[in-house]
Amino acid sequence: MAHYRYGRQILEEKGWTFTAAVVDGRRGFLAVLNDIPVQICQFHQIKQVTKYLTRRPKTDAGRELRFLALTLTKTDEATFTAALAAWHVKWDIFIEEKTVFEFITGRKKWYYTHKKVRSAYRSLKTNLPHLFTYLKYPELNIPNTTNNLDGSFSALKKKLAAHHGLRKDRRYKVISQLLKDAR
Repeated sequence: MAHYRYGRQILEEKGWTFTAAVVDGRRGFLAVLNDIPVQICQFHQIKQVTKYLTRRPKTDAGRELRFLALTLTKTDEATFTAALAAWHVKWDIFIEEKTVFEFITGRKKWYYTHKKVRSAYRSLKTNLPHLFTYLKYPELNIPNTTNNLDGSFSALKKKLAAHHGLRKDRRYKVISQLLKDAR
């Protein structure tokens, strides 16, 4: 988080003004950007859910949750929140299910049986306040994904790859120049 705070400080010292931010969901960003509207990238959120559930979830709960996550870009906050709450009511007992493991020594330990489904739900629930920020501030024209930015970085990475053997100080100069040219 200190890196994000430092990065923001440097940019603000150079005259940048932050009116809103679109982030990929990494920890630390929300604390550093708590004074402006923050949109968590819906594409990255869907990818996070897919990471936990796969593209073909094995359980009905997982399939329903993934289907719900895929509606993120086509719905509004109230509708999505209600649907997520309804999913949780329906599958609460399922995701609270625990498995007990008994060691040879007789000691017992438990874990959540469906931890990946729990994790996918928790990710959606935790990020929900920031998944529809772009709709709350239409005057700021906040995008709902980081796709434009990711595309810019891809172009910069290709240009930087042409200079792959540079020392650290020269690499920094090349990156600085590429960023200046991108403005």
